[in-house]
Amino acid sequence: MRASVIAFALLFQTAAGLVGQSPDPVARERADYLSWLETAANSPLAAVARQSVSAGLRLGPASADIPLPGLGEHRLLPRGRALVLETPTGTRPVSRGRAIPLDGYTLYLSGSGPGTVLTVFGGRDRAAPPGHYEYDPTLVFSGPLLPPQKRGTALVLAADGTETEASEAGSVVLTLGAPTRLRVLRIASGGEESELEIFFRDQSNGQGTYPAGRFVSLLPLPGGHYRLDFNRARNPFCAYNVVYPCPAPWRGNVIPASVRAGERYAGGGLQTPPAGPEIK
Repeated sequence: MRASVIAFALLFQTAAGLVGQSPDPVARERADYLSWLETAANSPLAAVARQSVSAGLRLGPASADIPLPGLGEHRLLPRGRALVLETPTGTRPVSRGRAIPLDGYTLYLSGSGPGTVLTVFGGRDRAAPPGHYEYDPTLVFSGPLLPPQKRGTALVLAADGTETEASEAGSVVLTLGAPTRLRVLRIASGGEESELEIFFRDQSNGQGTYPAGRFVSLLPLPGGHYRLDFNRARNPFCAYNVVYPCPAPWRGNVIPASVRAGERYAGGGLQTPPAGPEIK
């Protein structure tokens, strides 16, 4: 088994000097993302509450499911497959995936069916967003996506804390500290094109990076190859705000080296959640 891992590792090589990846696109991505964290109405830094709406929710008063200072009595209720918002002046339908302004707050519905979740934004001072490590070209790799060891699907928490369906897409093997196989999941994204994601842990967790691990996307290249750029590693939303549940790390995906690239983390003291579900 170890011999085959080493052989595959030779296929997924460091891209520094080979692929010619410039840090400029990553710098632009970082600037845009930090601007979104600092200013967007639906930034995780602005979230004040998050709760399932399967049985309806009462918003506003101190006795409500979600107390919101300055907001009168409101109710979010299921109506068949749809949702309606009851206000003091009437009832109106609301849509998933769209911002819903409400007296100084912004409501946002994600998920579907009984898994629909309401996140409320606004009414709080935002913490400073995390910084990033300097771009490191030695932490960019390219190579093939190997076939999955086990096919199937499972419900997992994505980076934004939303429960979503994921399927086993395959794995990549690289040498970073030692030959390491990383599972890749294909994450469904609400009707949009699915994304290939890797949730990984490494020896920097809790020492400059988020204790529970981070996400990084696997990007397609011509010729059936993929780029794994750890400079694009990002925190799950629970790193910004305790209202978000923290995804359980997928089994495996532990890198025996410090990956000081991508987003930093200034907090501390969090425990790594138990390993997530197996793909079935």
